[in-house]
Amino acid sequence: MQHDVGVNGSSGDSADGHRTSRTGAAPGAAARPRSAAPAARPRGGRVRMTGKQRREQLLEIGRSVFAERGYDGTSVEEIAERAGVSKPVVYEHFGGKEGLYAVVVDREMQLLLDMVTGALTGGHSRELLEQAAFALMDYIDTSTDGFKILVRDSPVAQSTGTFASLISDIATQVEDILGLEFKARGFDARLAPMYSQMLVGMVALTGQWWLEVRKPQKAEVAAHLVNLAWHGLEGMERHPTLVGERKA
Repeated sequence: MQHDVGVNGSSGDSADGHRTSRTGAAPGAAARPRSAAPAARPRGGRVRMTGKQRREQLLEIGRSVFAERGYDGTSVEEIAERAGVSKPVVYEHFGGKEGLYAVVVDREMQLLLDMVTGALTGGHSRELLEQAAFALMDYIDTSTDGFKILVRDSPVAQSTGTFASLISDIATQVEDILGLEFKARGFDARLAPMYSQMLVGMVALTGQWWLEVRKPQKAEVAAHLVNLAWHGLEGMERHPTLVGERKA
């Protein structure tokens, strides 16, 4: 009678008294090649990720859901389900929906600001306006989900910043351009911050409208924006006055 192999892998005895190896082969017999054990698969077929990879996955999924449903319409349950994880995983990485939303918004704000500031490479003032307009239109075109998130208000806007605050940051970049232009034309350079807010706000709202209609082409929209802004600046009065009856 053949003895069972022990749980620790020790050899057993064969019925004829020969000692068998761990594979059960008699001494001198050619050892059969052992096939590699199949790699362990996570339960449910879920792909195993590093913590960093899982965080990036949750950010991408969260970004998509927030753009689609808005902050209030998004749930941790849906994000977890799309990621193929349990809700505690989302809470472990971000503390909850608000934390995830804050990171998504911060990333989008930084991306847009980097695109605008990176586009201002110098040249004539009108060319700088074109570069700024194109940068914002490019962001809307290539990061549509991000733009949809930024232009929405949310209960956590105070902690993450708002679209208005982002526009203000971009306007600060344009302010330097206008300040030089104002000085060259004899205008009060102290008004440059206000005019930069006007110009950037005009481009941002036009971009929001263009996101829905997608026509005319992006380059044509940018050309019309700069046309209005530039020629409006050309015809500016040093001391504008109101022509209607209301004066205050």
